[in-house]
Amino acid sequence: MHPTRRSVLAGLMTAGALAAGPARAAQTALKEFRIGYQKIGLIVVTRQQQLIETQLADRGVKVRWFEFQAGPPLLEALNAGSIDFGYTGDAPPIFSQAAGGNLVYTAAAAPSGEGEAILVKDASPIRTVADLKGRKVAVGRGTSSHNLLVAALEKAGLSFTDITPVYLSPADAGSAFTGDSVDAWAIWDPYFAVAQARDKTRVLTTSGQTLDVSGYFLANKTFAQAHPAVVSAALRALEQGAAWAEAHRDQVAQALAEVTGIPLPIQKAAADRTQFAVRPLTDRILDGQQATADRFHRLGLIPRAITVRDAVWVAPQPS
Repeated sequence: MHPTRRSVLAGLMTAGALAAGPARAAQTALKEFRIGYQKIGLIVVTRQQQLIETQLADRGVKVRWFEFQAGPPLLEALNAGSIDFGYTGDAPPIFSQAAGGNLVYTAAAAPSGEGEAILVKDASPIRTVADLKGRKVAVGRGTSSHNLLVAALEKAGLSFTDITPVYLSPADAGSAFTGDSVDAWAIWDPYFAVAQARDKTRVLTTSGQTLDVSGYFLANKTFAQAHPAVVSAALRALEQGAAWAEAHRDQVAQALAEVTGIPLPIQKAAADRTQFAVRPLTDRILDGQQATADRFHRLGLIPRAITVRDAVWVAPQPS
C-alpha cells in the first residue's frame, strides 16, 4: 500500500490524545464530552456539522473527538474512561462486555448491509465462501467483520477452524491482501471501497446477504449514569445527522473525502451503499446481538457467556 494512503487509513489515536484521566462520575458540572470515532458514515457527518456541539452549547460543555482505526481500541478507551461515548460495529461491545468492560448500549445504528464484505482477488480460484476452507483470511479480531466471517462460514457449512484467520488492522490487512499474503479479506467501508478501486476484486458475500446486525452507539457506563442528559443530547444530534445524510448522499461523500483524504469516487461508492439511522434498542435488535454473543461463546472467541441486555442503558424519563 502506498505510504500516504496507509497513513490516511491508519487512523490510529493521536499520540498522547487519550492521556485524560479516569471516568468522571463524581463531577456534577461537566466541562468536556469526549467522543471516540472512526472516519466512517454518520459519526463523521455529525462531527463536521457540529451537531453535538450545538446540542451541548447551552450547557457549556466542550466536545473533544478522538480518532480510532477500529472498534476494539475504541472500546478499550471507553472502558478505561478515556472517552465517554463512541460508535462501533456489533462485535466489539460483545468482546468488551465478556471481558468485564464498563460500557452500555445507548442506541443502534443501521446495519452494515452492503458496506461490509468478504473479498477475494478477481483472479482467485475461490468462488464461494465454502471455497475458503484451508485458506488464510485477513480480519480484524473482535470487529464486525469478524462476526461476518464467522456467520458466513457457518452458513456455508464450515466452522471457523476450517480457515486460518489472520488478525490484522485494516491498514495492514489491506497491504496483505494487495500483496497476496492472504487469500481473502473481511472488511468494511471505506476500506472495502478502497480495495475495490485499487485491486480487481470479487465479493463472496456481504453483511446484508449473510446476517441482520446493527452497529451501536455506546457510552461509558459510569459516565452515562452521571450525565444522562448529555448522552441523550448526543443521540438527538446523531438523529439529526442521520436524517440529513439520508437526503444528501453526495454531500456525505464529499465530507468523507475531505476528512479521510480518500478520493471522492471511492467515498461516493461507500456513501451510496450506507444506511444512516439511529434506532431504539428493540427486542429484535437485542435478540440479534444476543445471538451473535452466543455464537462467539460457542466458538470460544469470548471467555464467558454474556447477557447483552445487562449492558443496555435506559434513559431516565423526564419528571
